[in-house]
Amino acid sequence: MWNKAIELSSKSHPGPVVHISDNPMDEGKLLIGFESGTVVLWDLKSKKADYRYTYDEAIHSVAWHHEGKQFICSHSDGTLTIWNVRSPAKPVQTITPHGKQLKDGKKPEPCKPILKVELKTTRSGEPFIILSGGLSYDTVGRRPCLTVMHGKSTAVLEMDYSIVDFLTLCETPYPNDFQEPYAVVVLLEKDLVLIDLAQNGYPIFENPYPLSIHESPVTCCEYFADCPVDLIPALYSVGARQKRQGYSKKEWPINGGNWGLGAQSYPEIIITGHADGSVKFWDASAITLQVLYKLKTSKVFEKSRNKDDRQNTDIVDEDPYAIQIISWCPESRMLCIAGVSAHVIIYRFSKQEVLTEVIPMLEVRLLYEINDVDTPEGEQPPPLSTPVGSSNPQPIPPQSHPSTSSSSSDGLRDNVPCLKVKNSPLKQSPGYQTELVIQLVWVGGEPPQQITSLALNSSYGLVVFGNCNGIAMVDYLQKAVLLNLSTIELYGSNDPYRREPRSPRKSRQPSGAGLCDITEGTVVPEDRCKSPTSGSSSPHNSDDEQKVNNFIEKVKTQSRKFSKMVANDLAKMSRKLSLPTDLKPDLDVKDNSFSRSRSSSVTSIDKESREAISALHFCETFTRKADSSPSPCLWVGTTVGTAFVITLNLPPGPEQRLLQPVIVSPSGTILRLKGAILRMAFLDATGCLMPPAYEPWKEHNVAEEKDEKEKLKKRRPVSVSPSSSQEISENQYAVICSEKQAKVISLPTQNCAYKQNITETSFVLRGDIVALSNSVCLACFCANGHIMTFSLPSLRPLLDVYYLPLTNMRIARTFCFANNGQALYLVSPTEIQRLTYSQETCENLQEMLGELFTPVETPEAPNRGFFKGLFGGGAQSLDREELFGESSSGKASRSLAQHIPGPGGIEGVKGAASGVVGELARARLALDERGQKLSDLEERTAAMMSSADSFSKHAHEMMLKYKDKKWYQF
Repeated sequence: MWNKAIELSSKSHPGPVVHISDNPMDEGKLLIGFESGTVVLWDLKSKKADYRYTYDEAIHSVAWHHEGKQFICSHSDGTLTIWNVRSPAKPVQTITPHGKQLKDGKKPEPCKPILKVELKTTRSGEPFIILSGGLSYDTVGRRPCLTVMHGKSTAVLEMDYSIVDFLTLCETPYPNDFQEPYAVVVLLEKDLVLIDLAQNGYPIFENPYPLSIHESPVTCCEYFADCPVDLIPALYSVGARQKRQGYSKKEWPINGGNWGLGAQSYPEIIITGHADGSVKFWDASAITLQVLYKLKTSKVFEKSRNKDDRQNTDIVDEDPYAIQIISWCPESRMLCIAGVSAHVIIYRFSKQEVLTEVIPMLEVRLLYEINDVDTPEGEQPPPLSTPVGSSNPQPIPPQSHPSTSSSSSDGLRDNVPCLKVKNSPLKQSPGYQTELVIQLVWVGGEPPQQITSLALNSSYGLVVFGNCNGIAMVDYLQKAVLLNLSTIELYGSNDPYRREPRSPRKSRQPSGAGLCDITEGTVVPEDRCKSPTSGSSSPHNSDDEQKVNNFIEKVKTQSRKFSKMVANDLAKMSRKLSLPTDLKPDLDVKDNSFSRSRSSSVTSIDKESREAISALHFCETFTRKADSSPSPCLWVGTTVGTAFVITLNLPPGPEQRLLQPVIVSPSGTILRLKGAILRMAFLDATGCLMPPAYEPWKEHNVAEEKDEKEKLKKRRPVSVSPSSSQEISENQYAVICSEKQAKVISLPTQNCAYKQNITETSFVLRGDIVALSNSVCLACFCANGHIMTFSLPSLRPLLDVYYLPLTNMRIARTFCFANNGQALYLVSPTEIQRLTYSQETCENLQEMLGELFTPVETPEAPNRGFFKGLFGGGAQSLDREELFGESSSGKASRSLAQHIPGPGGIEGVKGAASGVVGELARARLALDERGQKLSDLEERTAAMMSSADSFSKHAHEMMLKYKDKKWYQF
């Protein structure tokens, strides 16, 4: 009881027990620290207190000196007290590490509590005193600190987060020997830091584990399984050069456990896009996660120093460089990203450092408008952009910076990009280097709409992107815009909604555009945009009609203002993808905007939503019903379920590719599905997946030899002209997945071979055509939480599992499938959840898990000299079983709880493990315990033999010395 430990006559409660430990040199002596400031040295054998130490400040922690003659306490006033065991009256020394020493012998000013202290000794120098907390109260706003005191030097190490705990790593596990500390492990709220005590300045060790993927909030991610084998080493080699300076030169000192290796060990890569514009590549092979390389996309833009310097061209107030879409070709290593400021950057991989004098840049004006009045017959609206299919598209010269701010006739901002590209030379280190920057510009006072889809093809040298305004295609080899069309122009004369584009802007109000010019708006049909008197034969409008027209204009203006405000709020919410969204599962999620291709109507009184580009896919297939051979083309999917085919006429050969233009023309092929189109892929006649053509990676910053050029010509996978060997019988299948259904269409006949309605009550968030076990299947994740897979090309249901309810936007935007039955999503802002729908992977999970603990040889115990043992100077062991067992203490009373070993705890977990694995684990554990006991017995026997030998030698020497001497011979 506490009063027996303190003193029988004491009436005040000493508070909770905050510390308990045994003397390093005598296991029979326990040091018990109470919160109120009292410490008791308790003798387990005599069952009474040997000494009591009292201090007038609360205690937070206690630490022993290895000799067992002194201990140190940390207190709530920021002081440290050092006590001799046999001098309980007062402390030997009182230290205030961060207190200001006052004159005239006054006590230093009180400081914040020292939450933990450790005392570690060395053979060759002063001991280390390591503590957390204890800062003075006048250091307002200072970050949490760890203090290292060594001799006369005191180092204060600031941490990024609050300190939870710390532990000193020493050369020996024995507390009764010189500890020789070499590192400190500091556990922070969101990090783990290791400090090197052996080097000057106490640098930290570089952490080999990705403790948080959320250094900057993750805004999108992509998952690639079964990548080329040489890809991870290439990314690692360029990423290794990015290591920051100031780390310890030693290796990570913690070495425990072994990774497991599954039967299938294929390269897997995760790419994450972040809010600050950075892109990270991660090695996700087997069950490890290791960062390989980091790319900062914001390097090509000028940083705005203040708000006034921004010119109000940004469409977002914060995180203007946030990544929204990533398109990556693993074979050619070409990378393309789309950002929140309506910008696209194309990167090429190189192992050589280059200096770019002028950053190539293109500006694209993407416009979408509907006539508010009837178009007179015979009057054609002026074209929006370069005519489709023109044989001589004019290359736009690369610009070093965006166009200067220009205004239209009504004073609105026009032809200005959102971000300013640097006009100074840019040094690009090995890794991904900027090939081209593409920016959408403001149109008539309105910012460009965010990009909803993106695709790149390294073999064709083309990149294409689209939003709710239209689609644009760029030749990044010639730095030219090939295609710039509004969505309705893709229909031509086949537009089911009879919408007509217009290029010249009519009288516009500064407050906004037409009903359809909002971030996520709707298209109002022509007949609803007419005035009340349209089509009437009356030659003039009456006063009533004029009032009606004025009223309609007022409603339109108010509607535009409100819709812009709501759309901006929606855009801000969608950019905060890493933050949880308060979306209730019982809401009708069909009407919410989750996928990047889904558009929600805010202002329209019509159900017909504005059409955006939602899916893009380069391929080599049949573009028309009459085609006899496949040719390069682009398939375009929209949010209203329409699929278009655009043919690509590429110059013949690598040399001509840079000289002649690429001719782009619509094929006239239009297919319809229910719901927004999410994904497209193509199968050959045998049902095997046909990947898009690609250019094998080569180092473009090094001059090539002629032989290498000839080899590349031969293996170039682009087929420009049809070969005579190809016949019509070589048909293909197009697989198109939308939010509601999937179709397999036979080519070139364009007949629907198979059709599957995926969901009626919900919608598909993510659909991918993936390779699995020498076959291909369609994998879908629905908003109602179901994961479904279908066979291809027959679209038979293979799997339907309720896995995950859609609780926030983060899951919807980051869920993605990969080959070999793998998938992942962001389960929280800082965690990636990986899952599998492959039986083969499930069977190998036990082998993949690895081992957390590995056996380590115990270091040799400190040598106990003969005289120390003879005179009681060494460590004394205590058999606590003998002290507390039934032989000395008697049997426990029946009312006292007794521990009966059962299936719970760690043993229960081991027993619950699968069959043979559990038995092997238990056998191994038993062998380890038996070996440990035998090892301890051997060590004790060796120590006894050593002690006996030294005693016999000493006795023999004494006998020889006094053998011939008489007792009276002095």
